[in-house]
Amino acid sequence: MSKKSEEILALYKSKVMPTYAPSVVIASGKGVTVRDVDGMSYYDFTSGIGVNSVGYSHPKVVKAIQDQAAALTHCSNLYANVPATLLASKLVEISGLGGKVFFCNSGAEANEAALKLARMWGAANGGRYEVVTFRQGFHGRTLATVAATAQAWCQEGYDPLPVGFAYADYNDLESVKAALSDKTVAIMLEAVQGEGGVTPATAEFMKGVRALCDEKNLLMIVDEVQAGMGRTGTWFAWQGYDVKPDLFTCAKAIAGGLPMGALVSNAKLADTFGASAHASTFGGNPVAAAAANAVISVIEEEKLLENATKVGELLREALQGFVDKYDKLLEVRGKGMMLGLVVDGEAKDVVEALKGQGLLALTAGKNVVRFLPPLTLGESDLEDAIDMISDALDCAFGA
Repeated sequence: MSKKSEEILALYKSKVMPTYAPSVVIASGKGVTVRDVDGMSYYDFTSGIGVNSVGYSHPKVVKAIQDQAAALTHCSNLYANVPATLLASKLVEISGLGGKVFFCNSGAEANEAALKLARMWGAANGGRYEVVTFRQGFHGRTLATVAATAQAWCQEGYDPLPVGFAYADYNDLESVKAALSDKTVAIMLEAVQGEGGVTPATAEFMKGVRALCDEKNLLMIVDEVQAGMGRTGTWFAWQGYDVKPDLFTCAKAIAGGLPMGALVSNAKLADTFGASAHASTFGGNPVAAAAANAVISVIEEEKLLENATKVGELLREALQGFVDKYDKLLEVRGKGMMLGLVVDGEAKDVVEALKGQGLLALTAGKNVVRFLPPLTLGESDLEDAIDMISDALDCAFGA
């Protein structure tokens, strides 16, 4: 590590609260690679934790941001702006739910909005408020979304947590039924659990949850914060299961690297929030919305949904080959370009070995290496990346 990196990281450590522990200082990015302040280049298979789905510095997204910033950066939701209006229309269209959109700034905020809307709807439908969520799920870092996240490591130190949540086992419909009560208003789940280990829902489970919600007059809420915006090969991961939720949330990849979140409803719930029922000063920010409109155009024009499926399958096949080779690698799971490599041991050790070879990856829990490459990843770059993964695994487990 150079003196420049050391100085920046030392300043970071002295001035930024220690909720993260960075070891690389990123200076720039282009396409599927980033460069640190020392000039070292990395394939970024984190996409900024699922954010940079159309790669870094995509010219169409950059131009949209520059043009909108020159025209209007903010006007608040006391007034309408054109980019957010067009974006809401597009989200309703590509989701096919026929409802309306609430804009905010992050995935946690979008999930918070979903929980508030569910409670408001439940108050008018039997005084219900409780939401069933799932062990190994993840929904954010606000107090309510921490309570919704059924993982002790996320909740430790924050008691007393908000009430109104019951926990069930993922992909286990009987466990869901057992968690229901006369106060239950909704079931909230990820179609692919991200932070909990890159675990997809089974088709039987997703359809079973939908049927249970219909039977019991419950709302089905799908958290698409990480899996949405094309990462699994469909606009939203739930679209791969032939079901429709009542509400879903998205964030991360929606605005090409700018902060944005959205809650999307079906027609039934479109007007549940009335004037002043919920708000976000920066929600629907025109610059972020312009970026999001550009992101959607890029995904459509460059056929990135198809690319996520095709190149994602090639990556899956390569990872499966490594599972077949190494006893310490147990399984590949996930969908599209959201893949997890299950390790018999500490995933962070593999992530560190990958970084040493020039590829950035993530953990998902203690024993899963998570790969979230940009959806623009091509076969040529993938081949180079697979070579790096191979070398890293040789270092970690022996050739």
